[in-house]
Amino acid sequence: MKEKRRKNKRVIPGFGLSLGITITMLGLIVIIPLCSLVIFSAKLSLSEFIATVTRPRVLASYAVSFETAAIAAVIDAVMGMMIAWVLVRYDFPGKAFMNGIIELPFALPTAVAGIALTHLTSTKGWVGALFEQFGIEIAYTRLGITIALIFVGIPFVVRAVQPVLEKLDVQYEEAANILGANSRQTMFRVILPEIAPSLIAGFTMSFARGLGEYGSVVFIAGNTPYETEIAPLMIMSELQEFDYASATSIALVMLFAAFVILFVNAVVQSRASKIVNGIA
Repeated sequence: MKEKRRKNKRVIPGFGLSLGITITMLGLIVIIPLCSLVIFSAKLSLSEFIATVTRPRVLASYAVSFETAAIAAVIDAVMGMMIAWVLVRYDFPGKAFMNGIIELPFALPTAVAGIALTHLTSTKGWVGALFEQFGIEIAYTRLGITIALIFVGIPFVVRAVQPVLEKLDVQYEEAANILGANSRQTMFRVILPEIAPSLIAGFTMSFARGLGEYGSVVFIAGNTPYETEIAPLMIMSELQEFDYASATSIALVMLFAAFVILFVNAVVQSRASKIVNGIA
């Protein structure tokens, strides 16, 4: 009887109170704001809602946001995995500084990042002037948007993969080498399956962040309709015109896209974890 009581004893007391506070904060911060989107969107009829979210200019903004966010997330996944690998497996001067600066996009105001990237990649900037000699324009193009999204999204991948690599025993790699596996086989058959769930999570978070990013993109995008105009800018434009119903309708579409992305992420991570556990 005493053993049963010990098992049921909570580490943190006051479970009911803690759960109540959690649900209250979740409702105030997440549920109520999301419900407000549905309420404002409900002011439009179904035909008006469809007409609003399928206007050619709005569809073009969706295309720009999804295309640039997807490309940036793929690059973040590759480069983020490489950065995490270097931070975990190698010791070098300035490692602590490099490890800390990875989180700079989290702390830096996005508007500051956007202004800095715009000045750097414009035709008068150091990077922009260099690439202009080869006929490549960065600022005010989709390439510039992609670079900005890479900047804000790469910490998600690094911080998702890094803890898994730290826990990954080097003996697995040594065993693979003893069994005759080369570096490529070890990477794709031993290491990658272990970090796949966290890599997918980092990729998904980077993609979702890119879809909703505004501050770091609005300056470097140039905001040319049908070319470099992103969906968040369309929402801001509607808000400036006090058309709250249209703004919330476009935001509702982006919210639905975010839910789909997170749902797919959960399913893929679950299956990847089962495969890894099955192999183990």
